[in-house]
Amino acid sequence: MRRTGFEPTQARSPLRLRLGLAVCGLFWGIAAAVGFAFYSQPGWAAFCAAIAALAAADCVIVIRHIRQGPHYQPGRGIPPYRPVDGSGRRQRPR
Repeated sequence: MRRTGFEPTQARSPLRLRLGLAVCGLFWGIAAAVGFAFYSQPGWAAFCAAIAALAAADCVIVIRHIRQGPHYQPGRGIPPYRPVDGSGRRQRPR
C-alpha cells in the first residue's frame, strides 16, 4: 500500500497523558523515597529517588514539547510534515 501523506492528520499527540503519568511517577517516587528513608532502607530510597528524578526530567521534556507548539502537538489543520505530491516523488525542501 502506497503512502499518501494524509494518514497522520487524524493522529493526536499524547503529551498531556504522558505529562500526567510523569507527574504521578514523580509523586509516588518521592513518597516511596521518603518512606524507605524513614524506615532505614537507603538502597530502596536511592532507587525510588532515581525514579523520581527520571520522572522530573520527563516532566521538563514534555512541558518543553507542549510549549513548542504544533510541531510536537499538531492541531486539526496542521499536518506534522509536508504531504507527498501527487507524482509519487518527494518534494525537495527549498
